[in-house]
Amino acid sequence: MLFTSPLFLFCFLPTVLVVYFAVPRRLRGVRNAWLLAASLVFYGAGEPRFVVVLAASCLVNWAAGLLVAPGRRGRRAALWTAVATNLALLFRWKYLAFAVRQLDLLPGVDLPVPDIALPLGISFFTFQAMSYVIDVYRGVSSPQRNPLDVALYVTLFPQLVAGPIVRYETVAEEIRGRRENWADFSEGACRFAEGFAKKMLLANPLGVVADSAFDGADWIPAIAGGGPTSASMAWLGAVAFALQIYFDFSGYSDMAIGMGRMFGFHFRENFLHPYASRSVSEFWRRWHVSMGTWFRDYVYFPLGGSRVRTRARLVLNLLAVWFLTGLWHGADWTFVCWGLMYFALITAEKILGFRPEGHGLIRETLGRLYAGFFVLCGWVLFRADSFAAAGRYLGAMFGRGVPALHDPAFLLLLRENAPLLAAAVLLSLPVAPALERLADRLCATPGRAAARAVLRAAWLSLLFAASLSFVAKGAHNPFLYFNF
Repeated sequence: MLFTSPLFLFCFLPTVLVVYFAVPRRLRGVRNAWLLAASLVFYGAGEPRFVVVLAASCLVNWAAGLLVAPGRRGRRAALWTAVATNLALLFRWKYLAFAVRQLDLLPGVDLPVPDIALPLGISFFTFQAMSYVIDVYRGVSSPQRNPLDVALYVTLFPQLVAGPIVRYETVAEEIRGRRENWADFSEGACRFAEGFAKKMLLANPLGVVADSAFDGADWIPAIAGGGPTSASMAWLGAVAFALQIYFDFSGYSDMAIGMGRMFGFHFRENFLHPYASRSVSEFWRRWHVSMGTWFRDYVYFPLGGSRVRTRARLVLNLLAVWFLTGLWHGADWTFVCWGLMYFALITAEKILGFRPEGHGLIRETLGRLYAGFFVLCGWVLFRADSFAAAGRYLGAMFGRGVPALHDPAFLLLLRENAPLLAAAVLLSLPVAPALERLADRLCATPGRAAARAVLRAAWLSLLFAASLSFVAKGAHNPFLYFNF
């Protein structure tokens, strides 16, 4: 079920909210049970049979949490068994077909490639469940006797299928005794509206621009091999896709964080304006923060992180993290190569001590240009279906294999979408937070603050109505990170 679908917006979410708040607050267990049931219905709406996979993950990790608690005998073996079980589940559904295809490349091997449908969000809920078990083993979180508490943590529908990846310690107290209030509910509703607008008014139209460059369109003359018709079209498509994936995924995160807040849960931020980064390392501290910190805390630090005796060990630790980061995004060598590109760049930054932050305007500007260039090239590889397609597209960006530097199709596409692209670029940078801070200073008095709140509500209501108009036209599509 999509957050942007009429079924979710007009039926599922209102029903869940009405029943949830109709239950008295003192009956916390009933409210939690209702959220758990609603989350399973939400997940099962797409493919009911995968609810069994999700339920099995919850049950296994709940039991593992009890077995790895401090003081239990054999808890180290139980931890590794739990981790292996989670990874086996992920491998079975996400990577088995890919592994078989690689084996078939060997001489004399001809195995049938299984046709396996990917359970929605399996990478997200598997990582989240594993983090619970590992944190209990480390003593960071307490093991939960009630399996429904663990199940609610894993399956809570706002963040179930595309994150953010939530740590149990973040929501443990709120599962047991949160205090919902009007301030949180209204702020959550506003955050939901912002994310909804990001998806419908920015990400989806930007996707049309990106698709026109990457895949061609009916009104654009085709060229041999497909792809962009000029170097300018290639750059336009790469920029459009970079903006599309940012507003698509950050929009989903905003909607998830907003809905969580409406129910009294406080999830951590997942995006911190990554396109304002001055280095590739900084980009990954700002992009998909919950995934980056997961790999940092559960892979990089246990391997020794950067506090190792030799440079070779540091490189090996970074290689493990970025190989797994690429593979996490998809069962294809293009994703692995995408991850390894970041491994090479971040390793070079660490070894060379490249830190433009706080070293003057010129150095910071050069850092932004450098980071933006490689992030943009990385998104081309990320989107491509094959290395050949990525190579053709990257070549086209530099004039190779295209008839001209620019063409009428590019000029028409740019002219029609210039306001959209300009707005998207500005909103991808920390412009809105700066304006909000300015408004806070200007509206310090109670009267001005009230007027500002009314204007903000009116503006978000307008954005929400405009976004709904696109839903009514059937102009919605799945979030990009549903694929991972």
